[in-house]
Amino acid sequence: MENISLRVARKEDCPRLLELIRELAEYEKAPQEVTVTLEHFEQAGFGPNPVWKAFVAVADDQIVGFALYYVRYSTWKGSRLYLEDIIVTEKWRGKKIGQLLFEQLFKEAKEKQFSGITFQVLEWNEPAINFYKKFQAKFDPEWINVSIELV
Repeated sequence: MENISLRVARKEDCPRLLELIRELAEYEKAPQEVTVTLEHFEQAGFGPNPVWKAFVAVADDQIVGFALYYVRYSTWKGSRLYLEDIIVTEKWRGKKIGQLLFEQLFKEAKEKQFSGITFQVLEWNEPAINFYKKFQAKFDPEWINVSIELV
């Protein structure tokens, strides 16, 4: 594996993180769905009441991937790490960067004594599904995703 380092995301990383988010949206055929502004993204992660955290993977002095998460509370299970997105730019896929990020999330969840990690994956995204299966992820066909847009 090439020289990859992981670290906690910093505010100055946000423009690059948004580039990767847009790359993911293109891959998922939904580029129009990314409506967050850089200012809001920065405020949500680094303002007075941050709601997300992230680990970034750096290679050749550039962020090539990241895993963004927040704390979710389950009335049945307690505090859990919710993985919002794990992204590795296309050029750097297949180099175990996703695995490094995922293992860092496990470490974080264990250190904070969370009861588990939860996330979503699109049903057609076979590469992601196969990646998660390597970690013995359980897929739940029973629940339906629901959201209400306020803007």
